[in-house]
Amino acid sequence: MAIRLDDVDRRILAELTADGRLSMRTLAERVHISRANAYARVDRLRENGVIRGFHADVDPTALGLGTTAYVTLNLSQHEWRTLRARLRSLPGVVQIGLVGGEFDVILLVRTRDNAELRRLVLDEIQSIDGVLSTRTLLVFEELEPVEPVTWDE
Repeated sequence: MAIRLDDVDRRILAELTADGRLSMRTLAERVHISRANAYARVDRLRENGVIRGFHADVDPTALGLGTTAYVTLNLSQHEWRTLRARLRSLPGVVQIGLVGGEFDVILLVRTRDNAELRRLVLDEIQSIDGVLSTRTLLVFEELEPVEPVTWDE
């Protein structure tokens, strides 16, 4: 269930989205509230599941992961629960989305190179029972988000 956000909550989310390492003092100054209020609001946003965590923005190429692709899967429908656990265990799978439309699942994968991507898709993913077909979309370049995230009602 969605919680109602006021202007201050939206400004807090915008600030933390831009820099999750802000101190409470700096956050409070930027949104013009007391530190105690900033602590209380951030705690409430975390408790209500709005803020799910704080993460480092890691450059995959700096880790040697130069190839990024989206892999779509068509599945045997009754296999989804077992497949989910198997897909999560595959090295290189960064994100899994269960979707509606032309395919059932979309994976964001990152590998060292195209040869490793080929091995992941052809040897690992396509060999899983219940995977009927795959399609691989190679990402040539990742761009920054076009617009900043807004938290409007």
